[in-house]
Amino acid sequence: MSAILETNLKSLPFLHRGKVRDIYAVGDDKLLVVQTDRLSAFDVILDDPIPNKGKILTEMSNFWFKKFADLMPNHETGIDAASVVAPEEAAQVDGRAIVVKKFTPLGIEAIVRGYIIGSGWKDYQKTGAICGIALPPGLKEAQKLPETLFTPSTKAPSGQHDENISFAEAEKIVGADVARQVRDYAIALYTQAAEYAATKGIIIADTKFEFGLDANGKIHLIDEILTPDSSRFWPASSYQVGMSPPSFDKQFVRDWLETQDWNKKAPAPSVPQAVLDQTSAKYAEALRLLTQT
Repeated sequence: MSAILETNLKSLPFLHRGKVRDIYAVGDDKLLVVQTDRLSAFDVILDDPIPNKGKILTEMSNFWFKKFADLMPNHETGIDAASVVAPEEAAQVDGRAIVVKKFTPLGIEAIVRGYIIGSGWKDYQKTGAICGIALPPGLKEAQKLPETLFTPSTKAPSGQHDENISFAEAEKIVGADVARQVRDYAIALYTQAAEYAATKGIIIADTKFEFGLDANGKIHLIDEILTPDSSRFWPASSYQVGMSPPSFDKQFVRDWLETQDWNKKAPAPSVPQAVLDQTSAKYAEALRLLTQT
């Protein structure tokens, strides 16, 4: 089937359309989460989908969920997505959807940083700290941090930007005990993932996790995990301290958009197919490297 920009399932109640995922209700206690091929750049959803992106992200998340199943519980049910939709709708969910348990999402996002890059690098240049956490002077762009940092952020409503917050502020939002558990889980997940990825020639510079609570208040890992959409993956072979390395994500699209006469507001310029295909190839390469035995 060709790339899917958005789904249109009639057999299930539609709940939400995010930047990438379409979400439907499966009974009262489960959700169908469909990873489309949509891509957002500079917080604008492009009209041009990335071929196979949704399937690649789904396969990668499922790989990590299985790998870390013993570390903490997650939202997966093991139910075949095609079994909860009408037969004529199966092509819309094939390989790109999972049926998950419905949990209450926490009001924070768990960001873990192992290297100084992106907004963290900009923050450090201005303040000598990242999200209020003081760091030694003289660090260079893309350098490995002296220790892994947990830097939570708020979950902003659709169309607005998340804001970095201190750990104390995170405690106020979700409670001290939950905040501590989220921090410890997030750092453990990142550390183990980074150690594994290093054996496959990939550096995970930073990543974002989301967690939810069940009816008993137990924390579960939800959403997608450790994909090129939620993480910064660098090829170890081209990594150098002092410069921003190439990454296994939508950088090709961002770089092309930067050459256009565009104000970074919707609608975005139409992206050439060659750029879309190059981006798809980068996602596929990350999946192949991480999951090959």
